[in-house]
Amino acid sequence: MAGVGQVEAELLAAIRRFAGPVRGVGVVLLSAFGVLSVSSDALPLGFALLALMVVGAVADFGDPRASLGFAVVRVVAVCAAQGVLGGEARWWALNVLTTTAITLQWEWAPRVAVPITAGLLAVQLWGAGSDGSVVLRVVVECALARLAFLVVRRSTRRVDVLRVRRAELQRAEALAAERRKREREYMALLHDTASATFLVVATQGGDADAVAGFARRDLGLLTGTAGVPQDRLVDVGTSLRAVAERAPLDVDARTEPAPVPASVALALVRAVREALVNVERHAGTGRAELVVSARDDRVTVTVADRGRGFDPAAVSGHRRGISGSIVERVAAVGGSAVVTSASGGTTVRLAWPA
Repeated sequence: MAGVGQVEAELLAAIRRFAGPVRGVGVVLLSAFGVLSVSSDALPLGFALLALMVVGAVADFGDPRASLGFAVVRVVAVCAAQGVLGGEARWWALNVLTTTAITLQWEWAPRVAVPITAGLLAVQLWGAGSDGSVVLRVVVECALARLAFLVVRRSTRRVDVLRVRRAELQRAEALAAERRKREREYMALLHDTASATFLVVATQGGDADAVAGFARRDLGLLTGTAGVPQDRLVDVGTSLRAVAERAPLDVDARTEPAPVPASVALALVRAVREALVNVERHAGTGRAELVVSARDDRVTVTVADRGRGFDPAAVSGHRRGISGSIVERVAAVGGSAVVTSASGGTTVRLAWPA
């Protein structure tokens, strides 16, 4: 069923599943009333035809080809017996014919439904000698049935097209979100590497070899060639103590062993380094506290100072020290970061997992 969407395929499957049973039940009900319309001396034949309708209805719940065969046999039998049945049997035959013809328009393609319908109509005209009004009725009813089927099928195709477009939009949005995430991470990494190196050179100077070493390190981090194995556990407590010892501040570090994946350790180290840099630049104090604790597979890192503080909500979105280098970086590895500040100090609390 190439080129058929999900909703359209479900419609076609439902029609194949229910068209036969609907035809079978409808023909049996029509035949039950039809038996009452035949002459009394033809009742045995009428009941025989009713039994045939019931057997055909059972077949309508099975294989579509067998159902089609029984549908043709039923119509031919009742149409051929009109003259013998007498009474109002012609209406019985006509109703069975139209019910069968209508359901064939739903269940089968025109190349099958049209020739069979034409043949059954010819049998009806032969058996009853009907005029052209019967032909017109059958043709109009079959045309309307086919038109209704095509309209519903076209609607399902439109639904499928809309579903595909929505899925494409969702994929595009997901890709755009992933790109934005990578860009934020890259900007955070750029903030922690190249911009920091430029600041050192601008404020403190440095010999050419040291600057070249910084540049090589920054290039490796930015291009991903200086990665760390992601499946190796690292004691982030020891790593953060080393960061505290190299910080240009007097850091009171209280750490304990806290093994985490290397990617998590890298994110926490960079976040703490950025937090200490912010203390140095903005807090107006030369002291900070660093606490690392591990409880029940959860690692908590706290960086606090007793400086002038600031309003986190008032920080410009163009400044990436907090949002990019701390909050988003820790969130990217499954952790959380909360920055609280007021007059009298700032606290950065990192937790992994979130």
